Amino acid sequence: MLTDYRVRQREYLLKISRALTAQLDLSSVLRLILEAAGDILSGFAGLIVLRDDAPDRGEEAFSVVAQFGIPSGIVNLFAPLWTGGIDGASMSRRSLARIAMTAGLPLRQVVALPMRSGEQTVGSIYIFRNFDDEFSANDRQVLQSFADQAAIAVNNARLYEQVTQEKRRLDAILEATADGVLILDPSFRITKINQALARQSGWSAAQAMGRHHDDVIALHNKRAGMTLSEAAAGGWPLVTRDSGGPPVSGPLYVEGDLQRRDGSRLSVGVTYAPLIDREGRLVNLIANVRDITRFREADEIKNTFISVISHELKTPVALIKGYAGTLRREDAQWEADTVRDSARIIEEEADRLTALIDNLLDASRLQVGALKLNLGEVAVDALARRLVELFRTQTQRHTLLAEFPPDFPIVQADAARVEQLLSNLIGNAIKYSPNGGSIRISGHVLPDAIEIRVSDQGMGIPIEEQSRVFERFYRLDDALSRRAQGSGLGLFIAKAIVEAHGGTISVDSTPGRGATFSFRLPR
Repeated sequence: MLTDYRVRQREYLLKISRALTAQLDLSSVLRLILEAAGDILSGFAGLIVLRDDAPDRGEEAFSVVAQFGIPSGIVNLFAPLWTGGIDGASMSRRSLARIAMTAGLPLRQVVALPMRSGEQTVGSIYIFRNFDDEFSANDRQVLQSFADQAAIAVNNARLYEQVTQEKRRLDAILEATADGVLILDPSFRITKINQALARQSGWSAAQAMGRHHDDVIALHNKRAGMTLSEAAAGGWPLVTRDSGGPPVSGPLYVEGDLQRRDGSRLSVGVTYAPLIDREGRLVNLIANVRDITRFREADEIKNTFISVISHELKTPVALIKGYAGTLRREDAQWEADTVRDSARIIEEEADRLTALIDNLLDASRLQVGALKLNLGEVAVDALARRLVELFRTQTQRHTLLAEFPPDFPIVQADAARVEQLLSNLIGNAIKYSPNGGSIRISGHVLPDAIEIRVSDQGMGIPIEEQSRVFERFYRLDDALSRRAQGSGLGLFIAKAIVEAHGGTISVDSTPGRGATFSFRLPR
């Protein structure tokens, strides 16, 4: 009889062990454990209670997660069993009798044993009998074996839940990051690609999965570092050990143009970080792919700006120095007209230097949001006519016209800044229409604003560049732009002046047929 009892116990424990390795549905496994314990111990009913890991209130909280022989609607009647803590103590016959009478169940005996995971008690298992034989030491030993199995199941399920939550969190981080992320196995095949990299490369996650790294990350025009293939051929990742600790290896960085699946290219910087186990084996490579197109454009613009500003500064300085040096020669006697002409050129070039410096200062102020306005009543039509007269003296090839309706509205604006704005636009119209033509400054009255248009018949602006002409230091990339003087700040400052007044500015142009710059100021 005892042999049969032990055999049944082993069979149940083997079945439970298989369930523990085959499934992670905690409620099913605990139900199996509880029913097996009840069968072995001739139990009429049973409960498994778990401690709540994150109770809403400060005190301990418990919940029934498995049961048999007790209807769900009356489980709460048994709460006195664990109200004082799940320490495994059996309650008195009298207390159990009161619960049994209230529940309407023939319960005569109960044994409770704690479920422990390491030093922590995670819950308790309860078996009830409907006869008077007390639970023996052997019964308790059997029940403890089932309680241990239940504790293992709870611990496994919680560990699995923690791992699952961590995986979800990492997946969310990977998908939310703006940089591309690629995870490679030791043979450099792709095991993970996030949405950002899918957009950058043109490869969907499904298409990229399992492919070799070089199929998706094909770099051209390398500008810094070594590609992954070049580094791997040289033995990277080289593993070193610090004071007997785990192996470590430095990251790899490379810059180049990523060949996208549609044939286009994108400037990227790629950082590879190896994940290495304690034995020095490569587990994974984590690649971070950052779009550096804007950085490269900014670098190119900066280099262009330095080149242009150097030229813009050298020219007037050379002229000023040349004429001043000529005038002060002691071996020559200059006529009054010659002196006046030389002084005029010196003054003009000094004004040009001053305007350039003012533009640079304005650009610096705009970077820190320090462009201030001195508002007052401004007659923009009168200001435009005065500037037209001024610019007519500077060009023989262009016809300048100012066209404004009568009674053109007065606006609240900074007169000096509006003059600077119009001067920039008229100056650009002259500069970029070298063959001459008409330059028209016209005014239009809108319900809540005035609109000023500056139109020319010059080279025009390519459609793809029209959205960028208001950027700082940006200049059109063509032969005429390279010959024309300018710092690339005029339209940037013009846009800032208009927006500081609460207005808008735009450009409409057809290449080869001129351009029209329009800005609106609130009335």
